[in-house]
Amino acid sequence: MIELRENKLVFTFPEVHEDARLSIDFQRTLRIPDDERTYRLPPGLGRFPVRHVDDFPDKVPPRWLEHGGVMLPMYQSEALWLYFLGGYPCAVRVATGKIDAVTGKTLRPGLERDPQNYLVIPEQPWLDGYCVERGVIRQFVAMPLGAGYTAEEQITGSAEHGGLQIIAYPMKAEVYERVQAKRGVWLMEGMTVGSVLGARTTGAMGLAPGGRMLQKIYDDPHALTDWDQENASRCFVHIANSLVWRQITREQPPTVPPTASEYAKAGLPWFDYYDERHSAVPGSTILQKLKSVVQLGKAKGDVPLPENEPVHATPVIELRRGMKRDQVREGRF
Repeated sequence: MIELRENKLVFTFPEVHEDARLSIDFQRTLRIPDDERTYRLPPGLGRFPVRHVDDFPDKVPPRWLEHGGVMLPMYQSEALWLYFLGGYPCAVRVATGKIDAVTGKTLRPGLERDPQNYLVIPEQPWLDGYCVERGVIRQFVAMPLGAGYTAEEQITGSAEHGGLQIIAYPMKAEVYERVQAKRGVWLMEGMTVGSVLGARTTGAMGLAPGGRMLQKIYDDPHALTDWDQENASRCFVHIANSLVWRQITREQPPTVPPTASEYAKAGLPWFDYYDERHSAVPGSTILQKLKSVVQLGKAKGDVPLPENEPVHATPVIELRRGMKRDQVREGRF
């Protein structure tokens, strides 16, 4: 079952185990410069508002009703990241425009290990973009469908789906109980820290590869058979541009986020995340070949990203996983 609670998607699997639960936040964030430098983690700036598509049947595009799910607003060239919360292990597939964000392959049902096409929760606390190298992603950046920038359009040549697609698979109950008995409890429940013309006229948005960021996609420490692939739940997350969001919901979208330059000038922190217990999957050769928004814009003779100046990303706060539950991390004084 999937519910929308306080702008979070909540997946529960009571048919598998009473503890089987996963929450996903869609976080606003800084768009890091798309300049071929590799940046550290930018901050979260709060949740995007998320609404049921079915609450607006007369206003959303018919294709959105067909897919069901939820919707959220984004400005063109705005960035987002996904924040995963849950102590019960789940394998999660994330796709944009039905292109897998880990492998670059077209989304199909099921989990695969060679290459790994999913994230492992709670080991993976968040996802900011497309896995292009081992330990490096390209940030998710919103662009209008039909302009040719999205990962979907670059790989498939069409602007059909847009948005995000999420599929969650819980761990089998007997495996979970065995691991619980062996380890006691899980250490952490989450970090606290169509046609081109049709796409343009509906205000639908997709996600494109932006700037480079340090982030590992962790290798699965479990066996593929540990995941319950018979009890998966999936959700389509549609993205509306800010103008269409107002027309559909009669709500104002969030204010425009600060630029990376404004954030850096204010001396606010960036983040490094370390979890030395788990290795990272290699980057996707398919996703490596995608052009970033700026690279494609130059080829088109466009300037798609305003305010794309390089920044000096300091100060940096280190976030380490694997500490004892009651251990206090010493930060900067």
